[in-house]
Amino acid sequence: MNNITFSRRGLGAIALGAALVLGMGVQAKAAETLRFGTVLSAQDPMGQGLERFKKMVEERTKGAVKVEVFHNSQLGDTRDMIDQARAGANVGTVTDVARLSSFVPELAVLSAPFVFDTFEDADKFANSEPYLKWGAQLKDKAGLVMLASNWYQGARHALTQKPIATPADLAGVKMRTIGAPVWIETIRAMGAVPTPMPWAEVYSGLQLGAIDAAEAQPTAIWGAKLYEVIKYVNLTGHIQLLTALVTSASAWDRLSAEQQAIVREEAVANGRYASNLTQELGKEALEKVAAAGVKINKVDLDVFKKATSGVHAKLGLDDEVAIVKQVLGK
Repeated sequence: MNNITFSRRGLGAIALGAALVLGMGVQAKAAETLRFGTVLSAQDPMGQGLERFKKMVEERTKGAVKVEVFHNSQLGDTRDMIDQARAGANVGTVTDVARLSSFVPELAVLSAPFVFDTFEDADKFANSEPYLKWGAQLKDKAGLVMLASNWYQGARHALTQKPIATPADLAGVKMRTIGAPVWIETIRAMGAVPTPMPWAEVYSGLQLGAIDAAEAQPTAIWGAKLYEVIKYVNLTGHIQLLTALVTSASAWDRLSAEQQAIVREEAVANGRYASNLTQELGKEALEKVAAAGVKINKVDLDVFKKATSGVHAKLGLDDEVAIVKQVLGK
């Protein structure tokens, strides 16, 4: 009897141990985490979109995929986060697509000046077959996975200490911009001296005179309190800031195919959610900036469109612009 009892107890212990091991395996799979950072505040439409993305991914995967969100440059500047992701760190971010064009040049068309008139047009192209094929190349060429490219941050405007009407008014003006060729060439064509600088340093740069001007969308102007250190928002709308949600290939490959499908779907859906917030809050932000004492200056867009008309050819994007027009039926 003792031997029988021992055998039963032994078998029970083995079964319990196996169950615990299996349980730990399930738990390990459930612990997969994606970490995303942004240079913007939690109140910015992109920040709100990321928080909703987190909620929806965790709900739809029943906790099998966790999403951690870090705002206000907690994980570094956008370039820092991209470099971390490329090095294999579990980091993702919302980035202007122009930064990614150093790996896949065709992607720069999404940030080219005066290519898109509306978010709807940009959203349609960002989810088109040609653009998704370009985006897919990032994994092999840069170790990054593009989840969606329809996170719209708004039209970029020139922020100055004096009103401008023509490119001549920007001669010699050091204007902060993003450090990617399409942005640099656009700002140069507009007449200013392009000056790349991390977003977190823009406020102090303007305050201390390291730069004379900047360019940003209304929600970011308000969120970063740039209205305290500028006098004019000139409504140039030179670039419609379409950004992409990207993550590291190594973090992505740890997810199952089903989980990847859910994450991609929610990236696109919450890109639209954030973009709608951008459009709703952008007007309100501009009104707040004006109420704070900043002058809102309307400009003749045709003058700046003409000034930047050679940027596409200079960067070899004429074919890509033609594809945009074909996809949009224009």
